[in-house]
Amino acid sequence: MRSQLQVKVWKSSALPPNWFKRICTLDGKTSESIENDVKTIINRVVENGDAALIEFTEKFDKTKLKAEKLRVTKEEIAEAYNTVSEKQISALKLMKNKVSSFERLICERTKIETSKDGIAVQNVLRPIESVGCYVPGGKAAYPSTLIMTAVPAKVAGVPRIVVCSPPTAQGTINPLILVAADICGVNEVYKVGGVQAIAALAYGTETVKAVKKIVGPGNKYVTMAKVLVSKDVAIDLPAGPSEILVLADETANPQLVAVDMISQAEHGEDSVAGLITTSKKLAKDVLSCLGKMAASAERGLIVRKALTEYGFIITCDKVEEMVDLANVFAPEHVEIMTRNPMEIADRITSAGVILLGQYSPVSLSDYGSGTNHVLPTGGFGHVFSGLSVLDFARRVSVIESSREGLLRLKNHVKVLTEAENLPNHYKAVEARFEDERPM
Repeated sequence: MRSQLQVKVWKSSALPPNWFKRICTLDGKTSESIENDVKTIINRVVENGDAALIEFTEKFDKTKLKAEKLRVTKEEIAEAYNTVSEKQISALKLMKNKVSSFERLICERTKIETSKDGIAVQNVLRPIESVGCYVPGGKAAYPSTLIMTAVPAKVAGVPRIVVCSPPTAQGTINPLILVAADICGVNEVYKVGGVQAIAALAYGTETVKAVKKIVGPGNKYVTMAKVLVSKDVAIDLPAGPSEILVLADETANPQLVAVDMISQAEHGEDSVAGLITTSKKLAKDVLSCLGKMAASAERGLIVRKALTEYGFIITCDKVEEMVDLANVFAPEHVEIMTRNPMEIADRITSAGVILLGQYSPVSLSDYGSGTNHVLPTGGFGHVFSGLSVLDFARRVSVIESSREGLLRLKNHVKVLTEAENLPNHYKAVEARFEDERPM
């Protein structure tokens, strides 16, 4: 069962060893080489500041900027509005509002207060002081990524939100990104991309002041840079090449499965698109649809390369196998197109986002559902969640006890402090009851 794309087709009973490890996972030699290159750039930025940013921007982005031109001006943002359509502005505002509404709900649900036996406890959120949002550029512009990273920070109350994005060869930032930054209330935007942007956000330069946390997706060099600076500044999550995994049975529409796989493949040549199904007929039909659609698809070269290198179809005998394989893979996006999708969704333990039924494509979660599309990839869905307002705040417990509340626990504290050989901990409690007369 092969198409001209040579999409990999396996039976679940004959999967190759470690099939779930992404083919694009770097081998040791390649990883070491990338790490060394990234370290060199980071060190140069630390040592030379703005001069290094200018040097690497000219090298990688083919544009030479002066230090005073690194930061986007109010005039440039105003000009950006003149080059985008009203429909685009409205779409960005709608996305911003939907994301804001959902993130506020998360905030509200995390505020907990309880009072019992004389002790009151609250769980409150305190915003991080400053955040750097990395927005990829280059071949495409991603204003949606700016919204997904900046809006949760704004909802959390972060007072300083900084955006870095690669400039074009003309030394400008895509106008949609600038308009999105303005709509979201971003404080600073810099024409800096790649590893040098991560280094500037982490350690600061003459122009770019360092931040407390860096968020946002990027290529393998940006991801490596985030990992390396994470010893000094917080980062969000490893977000690499995009992924989709479709779980489907005989009721699924093969054309919809195929078009959804292609929609993710167009992200980049290293994007991952897979189907796991209990229907051999569906597998065959999807393979046929992929071949036909990819042949004439826009961004066809990227789509065909991604599907050929990182596309796969797995057929299973039972639904249980399908679910188990999905949980092993831990996809960024999992679409469930089955007779009873919720029954399967309840059994998915590792995924960035779960989309149910034929009217819930990944495109919906990317642009219209209000949920965040910065999600864990590369199997990190086993331990990470998607980006949210909680990534931009610290949870703090606030405790207040009455005299009676502490007295009730006095002996309990004594038992445990003695068990841990921390006698002064108990004395700190006991002292409050020794002599309560005014001094």
